[in-house]
Amino acid sequence: MALKLLYAILLTLLPVFELRVGLPLAMLYAQENGVSLILVFLLIVLINILLIFIIFFFLDHIHKWLMNFKFYEKFFKASLKRFQKRVDKFEKRHAALGFIALTLLIAVPLPGTGAWSGSLVAWILGLDRRKSILSIALGVLIAGLLIFLGMFGFISFFL
Repeated sequence: MALKLLYAILLTLLPVFELRVGLPLAMLYAQENGVSLILVFLLIVLINILLIFIIFFFLDHIHKWLMNFKFYEKFFKASLKRFQKRVDKFEKRHAALGFIALTLLIAVPLPGTGAWSGSLVAWILGLDRRKSILSIALGVLIAGLLIFLGMFGFISFFL
């Protein structure tokens, strides 16, 4: 039974899936096992927020060391080139909004718009780290609330 919760936590840590997949799975686990939904919500959101620090640590330190390996360097440069196009497009559209735009990017509960991509955008653009962390964390919280409410049909009630 607890395996489903562990699986949800692991999905929460992975790029693309993150909170968007981990939270609904964790909430299903909570409902099936009589665990507090609020507690599970807070656990998954907190894990996703703590992930921001791990991502920045990786990008700041481990990434530099991994760049010594040709396979990683080639993979990273190819990925960065694709990602840079999206970042440029995002920056052109939302530059005036600043950190609000970063928060909104993360707040949209779609795959690929979570803490991983938000941290990478902030890192690539060289944005202020503290403001970025707050912005990304707020976006994670908003996305979590939207998913939480969506799971119970509250959003569809207003639409």
